[in-house]
Amino acid sequence: MLKKLSGTFAFLIAGTMVQAQAINSKQVFADAERQTRVMLTNVADARANKTELVAPRTLENGHLKLVASRDWTSGFFAGELWMLYAFTKKPEWKTKAEEFTALIEKEKFNGGTHDMGFKIYCSYGTGYQLTKDAAYKDVIIQSAKTLSTRFNPVVGCIRSWDHHKEQWGFPVIIDNMMNLELLFAATRLTGDSAFYKIAVSHANTTMNNHFRPDHSSYHVVDYDTATGKVVKKNTHQGYAHESAWARGQSWGLYGYTMCYRETKDPAYLKQAENIAAFMLHHPNLPADKIPYYDFNAPGIPNEPRDASAAAVLASGLLELSKYSKHKKEYLSVANTILQNLTKSYRSPIGENKGFLLLHSTGSKPHNSEVDVPLNYADYYYLEALLRWKKK
Repeated sequence: MLKKLSGTFAFLIAGTMVQAQAINSKQVFADAERQTRVMLTNVADARANKTELVAPRTLENGHLKLVASRDWTSGFFAGELWMLYAFTKKPEWKTKAEEFTALIEKEKFNGGTHDMGFKIYCSYGTGYQLTKDAAYKDVIIQSAKTLSTRFNPVVGCIRSWDHHKEQWGFPVIIDNMMNLELLFAATRLTGDSAFYKIAVSHANTTMNNHFRPDHSSYHVVDYDTATGKVVKKNTHQGYAHESAWARGQSWGLYGYTMCYRETKDPAYLKQAENIAAFMLHHPNLPADKIPYYDFNAPGIPNEPRDASAAAVLASGLLELSKYSKHKKEYLSVANTILQNLTKSYRSPIGENKGFLLLHSTGSKPHNSEVDVPLNYADYYYLEALLRWKKK
């Protein structure tokens, strides 16, 4: 593992030094190609006798952890392969992307999860943008139909988890904003506005109930399905119920930016800008702009960082900069994040089974996936680099 920079002063120096540098996308993607070839070899070995496992998720005690297609992270690796193809145009990446995308197809009928967007749109959706494959279009549409079955019109939201039924009746998590992109895509592909209306209802209800006056977000909001009223507001992966879980804030910023792109509703643009202001001006955001796992974690500066939250934030800011009057600030912060992820959070080539980024945090309260690589960190890192190149 890479050595962590120690102390606020070290991060201040690192953050200041890299701001003036230019991102060498070509070199970073060349490194990502080399590292992904390492990953493919390790995945092939790990899948040899476990074909039900389809994608790498993280490292557990130094060992590669693969997941089945039902896992919410199963689509990210296929998406990474598509992004390597998008940048390089090399047939090898298209072939591999098609191979790993196909492993997830059966999820289009899995109505037991809200994570259809993460699984299908990050894989099939990314592939469809590049290939216009009609079969991919069909999978996207069916997946949107399946996701729509989780919408409750009384609540106005798509249900998130089915687990922990003793704790929540109808939980909605801020992460679910990311799955709305699949619904918007389905309306574009079919002309059926039903998907669009569900997405807008979910976004509006979440905007009304998930956010505090300072524009930080709760992680989980529980609803009464009989009345549609809020029952309680909690966290599951953050430090405390009233704290600001970092990746959740990034999900919100990215999600409302995407909703503005799809609807041009100025309320969504303002919401994304408000979330950005909370995050970027928070006194606990380090100088290198890589958040601690929670903005209110009590042990700062000795708390785990979350490179995945930073990658999602950078990608979201790059798109938000296209629409907002704060373009200069957003581009500057995104540049700082990408420079510091590249300089101080990447795995050495050939190590860590082929993951690109280190030092992400899955769920600190559960001591799960703390200070490890995570496939969604790698996915949004590559997406942000592609967006930077196109800016």
